[in-house]
Amino acid sequence: MASKSIICCLLFFFLHAAITACMGQETCTSVVFSSASSRLYTSCNSLPHLGASLHWTYHPSDATVDVAYRAKQQDPTGWVGWGLNPSASGMLEAQVLLAFPSSSDNGAPITVYTTTLDSYQPTIKNVTLSFPVYSRAAEYAGGFMTIYANLQLPKNSTKVNHVWQAGTLSGGLPATHPASGDNTLSKGTIDFLSGESTAAAGDSRLRRKNTHGVLNAVSWGVLMPMGAIIARYLKVFKSADPAWFYLHVACQFSAYVIGVAGWGTGLKLGSESTGITYHGHRNIGIALFSLATLQVFALLLRPNKDNKHRIYWDAYHHSVGYVVILLSVINVFKGLDILDPEKKWKDTYIAVIVLLGAIALVLEVLTWVIVLKRRSRSSGKSSSQNDTNGYGRQNLGV
Repeated sequence: MASKSIICCLLFFFLHAAITACMGQETCTSVVFSSASSRLYTSCNSLPHLGASLHWTYHPSDATVDVAYRAKQQDPTGWVGWGLNPSASGMLEAQVLLAFPSSSDNGAPITVYTTTLDSYQPTIKNVTLSFPVYSRAAEYAGGFMTIYANLQLPKNSTKVNHVWQAGTLSGGLPATHPASGDNTLSKGTIDFLSGESTAAAGDSRLRRKNTHGVLNAVSWGVLMPMGAIIARYLKVFKSADPAWFYLHVACQFSAYVIGVAGWGTGLKLGSESTGITYHGHRNIGIALFSLATLQVFALLLRPNKDNKHRIYWDAYHHSVGYVVILLSVINVFKGLDILDPEKKWKDTYIAVIVLLGAIALVLEVLTWVIVLKRRSRSSGKSSSQNDTNGYGRQNLGV
């Protein structure tokens, strides 16, 4: 019972740490601007993409607004942009404030341009916007780049369409941002008076991509390794028999069922992506699904424990199982590279894998301690029996 309690405590600790890491996200109300800016704002909104937030103070007397757009930018030589679109809801025809350093040197002054996005690869140049911009500035601090501005709202309307972006430089100028993921969703509406905002909804294809990624990460990438940990380490505890077996089967079967759903969404995405094939991800996925299916059907052929062929079945089952887990983790990372989500999602999965590895390492040590103690006790009993005669007296060797 004590051993089971130790395992439960370890599992709870590591899972709690993973959940805490996932939930530890910054909100706009906790943002403190650098002492150099000394700016305060009455309202803010945590934007749903690119790790960005918008802060503002609205002045109803003249329909102007002080804004601060803050975006995560680990590279101080990158660029950020925020702006309004008076005539549409997307990037085209948006009128924006674009900030990037004047040179590639760290600490170089950050220039703020006002420009109009008249194409998906616009020429970056200063132009006069259709609404007045009375002041503009920018700074880089603590892994974030921030644009500060005071501007007149178009047509004195507090509810406007806005867009936001972040990216890298190429040749000293902003490079085109990725045409997928969060960069295509960074748009919405905001009301500077009420504070209400809406974000652009992803299209159904992007939702299927995200669904495919989540299903496969949870099934192959998390549940499969957990099931292997249960089978390898819980069965050493006599009090856990046969519960460990049913837990192992439940975990692996759930992983397989969820994985089938992920496989189905992947097939659908593949059929819709004529001319686009991620060969490595696809080939590993085929091998993974085939081996996992083979594992499921192999359960029907599992010999009894006392069967002389059971040793061969165990060797097959264990080796194929470990191959499935290895391929699962590799393919999850390949999928993350394809989806290219925010860095926090990849970091979270890495944390989960590291935690599962740490659990396995601790339980491996604990298992060997228990096994060696049992062997020692068994050896002691065997020696005692060999050193006694039929009348229960020890043979003294004379």
